[in-house]
Amino acid sequence: MRLEVGNIFIKDVQFGDVAKVENGVLFVNKEELIEVTGDDDRIASVDVYLAKPGEETRIIPVKDVLEPRVKVEGDGGILPGFISGVEQVGNGRTHVLKGAALVTTGRIVGFQEGIIDMSGPGAEYTPFSKTLNVVVKVEPIEGLDQHQHEAVVRMAGFRAGTYLGTLGKEVEPDEVKVYETKPLIEQAAEFPALPKVAYVYMLQSQGLLHDTYFYGVDVKKIVPTFMYPTEVFDGAIASGNCVSACDKNPSYVHMNSPVIEELYARHGKDINFMGCVITNENVTLADKERSSNMTAKLIEYLGVDAVIISEEGFGNPDADLVMNCNKITKKGIKTVLITDEYAGQDGGSQSLADSTPVGDAVVTGGNANQLITLPPMSTVIGYPEVADVIAGGADGSLASDGSITAEIQVITGATNELGFGYLSAKTY
Repeated sequence: MRLEVGNIFIKDVQFGDVAKVENGVLFVNKEELIEVTGDDDRIASVDVYLAKPGEETRIIPVKDVLEPRVKVEGDGGILPGFISGVEQVGNGRTHVLKGAALVTTGRIVGFQEGIIDMSGPGAEYTPFSKTLNVVVKVEPIEGLDQHQHEAVVRMAGFRAGTYLGTLGKEVEPDEVKVYETKPLIEQAAEFPALPKVAYVYMLQSQGLLHDTYFYGVDVKKIVPTFMYPTEVFDGAIASGNCVSACDKNPSYVHMNSPVIEELYARHGKDINFMGCVITNENVTLADKERSSNMTAKLIEYLGVDAVIISEEGFGNPDADLVMNCNKITKKGIKTVLITDEYAGQDGGSQSLADSTPVGDAVVTGGNANQLITLPPMSTVIGYPEVADVIAGGADGSLASDGSITAEIQVITGATNELGFGYLSAKTY
């Protein structure tokens, strides 16, 4: 599977009479975008806003973030199973409006939605303070239950994001990156002297608004399976979940998976990147045992020397993470885990809900319980009062001056478990 990704660098976003990309500027026709986004009888209203880096703007509650993309060559289309058919994606050519993002907001659905500040201390914790954001505020009609509400807003965001992506179809990219993974036997033979490495990509699937989709299928309904890494760049994996904002993987992050990007960057140099096994995060012991057994079996079948295992969320998924680690390690394969921590506001508590003496290394995205005070912003898109109820906040988090004191858990992407964030550590 070979995919060319053509990045069109977006330097600014503006409203305009004609929707287009010209000289690095994304022009958004507001009325047209509202029509596309609101194309659902269950939507009562849509508003569109622009939020740029450095502005005194807060977006709350953030539901999903997408990157505008479009297929130019090859099978299928972006977000297969939702916007496109279910043809296999990950080959051909895809254009990306790099630097732009589509953000969805509106009335709160679940308590695990997030905050994006475009300036101030909160901006240092979220990668989406550095993107040029087109924000759609979507309000469904009254009477929908939580799951219907989530689905309506999710699909509205998918429509808006892919609509913006089509504006780059005829634009010559500023750079083209090429990613390729060959069929198993051919790939294994390509770099025989290098260690073979695979990626175990755990997807949030606990249900009750904790859902992720693969080609439109709810991942809790699948058994672990192989995936060409290039498939994620076309939106084969899409978010539909409300886990804590700090370690939720918005659809944007799946499309830009830093783990896959880094494995490709080292492919043929010091490793042979063999591919991905996607698996789910379950709520019953039998399902956890079944999925981890199958994941370990598929990894053994690939014949790799080492794997990277990432999780999404915390608590219950920690058990899936540890099961995968234990069973893969038992097969003589080295393991590196990526997680984040809930170590208490003083950092003194146990970080994970489960642990293991095996495994070779652990990478942390940071402590989600760390307290922060976000200063008031002159512009707030959404509903600031939800700061008192979203995960990481508490009654009284929102002060009368508009400032918010809460755990960094409330910030979208603050402790991302794919490494799509800014937290790091230094030793002196």
